[in-house]
Amino acid sequence: MDRLSNLKHAKGSVKKRKRVGRGQGSGHGGTSTRGENGQLSRSGAKHRLWFEGGQMPLMRRLPKRGFHSPFKVVYQTVNLERLQKLVDDKKIADATVNAAVLYKCGLIRKAAAPYKVLGEGDIKTKLNVEAFAFSESAKQKIEAAGGKIKLIEV
Repeated sequence: MDRLSNLKHAKGSVKKRKRVGRGQGSGHGGTSTRGENGQLSRSGAKHRLWFEGGQMPLMRRLPKRGFHSPFKVVYQTVNLERLQKLVDDKKIADATVNAAVLYKCGLIRKAAAPYKVLGEGDIKTKLNVEAFAFSESAKQKIEAAGGKIKLIEV
């Protein structure tokens, strides 16, 4: 009968640790498995993951295309159907929807980053929605349900 005191690893499942630099008799003496020459055979040798041995790095070899504006605003998106679902699940207590509420409910990842309300789906509840931007269809649907929109300046 197997008891905790008699348990052993399955045969071949555990290997002996490689002990390097312990003399020639160990099989890992001499160069300690580092090879003969080169940067990584030296003591204290290390290099960055993207280092390519001094040749021109890949990111500098590839052609760059187009223009990337440093002032572009990337919005997190929230659809109206998700807001309606929060109301149905009673996660929105009062009728105010702002960054703190959306972050707490998990609809946006960062409360401080700008977000935009899109008009996907329908909304039946009167809500006061604060956001950095609204799509035209979202504006119309919120106001048609009797709600108000408030634009936050970036």
